[in-house]
Amino acid sequence: MTNPATTDTVDHWVGGKSWTGESTRATPVYDPALGSAQRSVRMATSADVSVAVKAAAAAFPEWRDSSIASRHRFLLNFRELLNARRDELAQIVTAEHGKVLSDAAGEIARGLEVVEFALSMPHLLKGEFSQNASTGIDVFSVREPVGVVGIISPFNFPAMVPLWFFPIALAAGNAVVLKPSEKDPSAANWLAALAAEAGLPDGVLNVVHGDKEAVDALLTHPEVAAISFVGSTPIAEHVYRTASANGKRVQALGGAKNHMLVLPDADLGLAADAAVNAGFGSAGERCMAVSVVLAVDTIADQLVEAIAERMAKLRTGDGRRGCDMGPLITREHRDKVAGYLDTAVEDEARLVVDGRDATIDGEPDGFWLGPTLIDQVPVTSSVYRDEIFGPVLSVVRVSGFEQGVELINSSPYGNGTAIFTNDGGAARRFQRSVQVGMIGVNVPIPVPVAYHSFGGWKASLFGDSKAYGTNGFAFFTQEKAVTSRWLDPSHGGIDLGFPRND
Repeated sequence: MTNPATTDTVDHWVGGKSWTGESTRATPVYDPALGSAQRSVRMATSADVSVAVKAAAAAFPEWRDSSIASRHRFLLNFRELLNARRDELAQIVTAEHGKVLSDAAGEIARGLEVVEFALSMPHLLKGEFSQNASTGIDVFSVREPVGVVGIISPFNFPAMVPLWFFPIALAAGNAVVLKPSEKDPSAANWLAALAAEAGLPDGVLNVVHGDKEAVDALLTHPEVAAISFVGSTPIAEHVYRTASANGKRVQALGGAKNHMLVLPDADLGLAADAAVNAGFGSAGERCMAVSVVLAVDTIADQLVEAIAERMAKLRTGDGRRGCDMGPLITREHRDKVAGYLDTAVEDEARLVVDGRDATIDGEPDGFWLGPTLIDQVPVTSSVYRDEIFGPVLSVVRVSGFEQGVELINSSPYGNGTAIFTNDGGAARRFQRSVQVGMIGVNVPIPVPVAYHSFGGWKASLFGDSKAYGTNGFAFFTQEKAVTSRWLDPSHGGIDLGFPRND
């Protein structure tokens, strides 16, 4: 299979093969660790998107009517190929996103879990049956695919997020048009080519690249039945409103500002390890990153010191050199994140570790910002309020449990949160009190396993369902109920009334 990350131009993938489309517009694809463009990606027009949708719509009937056994066999083949070549995909992710290879391997492993969950589709697609619901009448339900589904995925997980959605959509019998981020597009093409190698018929999985024009074309196309999206809250809300106004079912996962509450009885070493891992993994560019540590006053100094000690051991640099943290995705994003450090000082927070001073194991033009720790951040500061989406960990000091929960619940976001404590009663009260979709108890990044579903509350989720798990199969299918009567020869003549319950 050709490695898309070695080509000069990333094409679309439509109808089972690479396709250039009609548009002449393209945008550079950077290696963030080098700070230079390595290739370009074609940017689809709305007409190009329509071609991809038409290809999916043409392929859908045959795929819908294929047996559960044949779809299951495809998923088994795809899982085996992906598992065997996961290192190759990790290299592509690191080259275009910048995350270190261990992070890239981790996201592929989590994506594989969803593929494996999708293999349970023979059971999850079963309907229900009621025999003799009324005299001589049986009622049963079946789950059928919705049709052509659009998937719009973000730059921060170019392999995992597509794998959250399209294996389940395909298992349920749908056809797919995937629009990945134009910042790191090659992983999507690689996955589509691998699916073809695994036996997926042409046109069932298509990839179009582009920006807002391509997104809006998917959201409004009359032959697209459903939209799955992961990204920032403002875009998630736009996706939800636009797609639902055009008659589509929508799952749109938005942004976050995740808090980690550390109580005085917690194991502070464990809490400090967790804060570093959850705050700086993938350079903080993940919606489940811990960006705020709520430290109870009595242990705050000790916890901040422990976090800073661990940060001093982190290596920031090229993800292919065995470093702990890589660059940010673009120069513009790096500059935006770095600007929050000046804001923190202006707001009289204490800059404990300044990521701008980090020693970098990488090329000087890379989009670097080292891990940053800011203590005593006022809750009125934009450093606290905004989703920074970078390696910036804020510490907010609180008087105790109640103030911590109050801050978590006052956030407009409700994606993930965590508590660190050795008190089971406090943990149970926490999980019942916080208005958040995913909760960790001594676990900093509580991403559910594939057979549960992923998604937040409030401004972190718009639409009809969460991602993957049983929610995923429900989203990508629609229920059909059938009421059936096969008349016995002795039925006794015409009866124009309602069935009798006798």
